[in-house]
Amino acid sequence: MIELNVNIISDYAVVPEISRSIRDFLKGEEVEEHICNAAEICLVETLNNIIKHAYQEDHSSFIDISVRKNSDYLELLMVDEGKPRESLVVHDLDFDPNDIQNLPESGMGLFIIKQLMDEMNYYSVNGKNYFTLKKWFY
Repeated sequence: MIELNVNIISDYAVVPEISRSIRDFLKGEEVEEHICNAAEICLVETLNNIIKHAYQEDHSSFIDISVRKNSDYLELLMVDEGKPRESLVVHDLDFDPNDIQNLPESGMGLFIIKQLMDEMNYYSVNGKNYFTLKKWFY
């Protein structure tokens, strides 16, 4: 198993740089382009949600990111010490895809992640929140 571990500050300004770095790591490990795209979108969405909801935009906290790849799957793990989620319920989106001017402004993140990843798990233990995303290579 190949693994990359990174610790970042909970600041929106850091998210684009770390997502590019992780994408470059995945490309270097010969992960297919469409999986790199999905991983990057999900990573950005998750980090932004952690900053906004778990840390309530406090930019002095930290997020641990682990990227694991083996021959069967890619796994992203994000760990924070912010406010835990109440649930990981993903609601269906009710919108008109032909009316992009009126897309929902929030609540789309988990829906998008669920569509792009094969597995999505969340739990809190001892003041830490663990959010794991997995994409199978099949």
